[in-house]
Amino acid sequence: MQQLPGRLECEFYDEGGEGIAYHDTDSVNNGSGKLNPANGTFLNEFRMKEGVDISYTKGNDIDNSPFNFNKAALREGNQLYIGWTQPGEWINYTVQVTKTGTYSIAALYTSNGNGSISLDVDGKDATGPMVIASTHDDRDTVKWRQWHHWNVSDVIGTIRLKKGIHLIRLHIVANGNMNLDFIYIGKIDKSKGLQIAFEGL
Repeated sequence: MQQLPGRLECEFYDEGGEGIAYHDTDSVNNGSGKLNPANGTFLNEFRMKEGVDISYTKGNDIDNSPFNFNKAALREGNQLYIGWTQPGEWINYTVQVTKTGTYSIAALYTSNGNGSISLDVDGKDATGPMVIASTHDDRDTVKWRQWHHWNVSDVIGTIRLKKGIHLIRLHIVANGNMNLDFIYIGKIDKSKGLQIAFEGL
């Protein structure tokens, strides 16, 4: 079970399958076992029999290209993330909130076009739609790499959480075409900058 405030790692969603832990537009994991062929390794086969699409960051100018918006956004490779997102999809996360509070929301992500997400808490909308700004860059002539321009977002919303165990549901609201590594839910000192706020989490 993940703890908040802190990072909500998108790939560590609840167990239970389609319609219980998540809803995906198809039953195929387009990352694990497909883009990343099954070869017995943890990263290539991570949750590959489930419908949520999962991949991981790679070098060789794929996820560490000059077109990343934040050079510190990906400090290491082999970071799992969810991708191939489509409007109407959702994913559940059972979390332990350690302290009641109102928290800022930010994300480590890519988005080929402007999109939006929202969060429910225990079945009730807690944020409304939150804009995920496009990371598309016309200067990059490698078409598929438009889904690999990583960025640390500005604060995209706030959420009120009470101490205890809660069910958070992440909704893909508009556009899709996003890769989501993690969503940060916590206190952010804007004077230090978001990238510094993410350090050590």
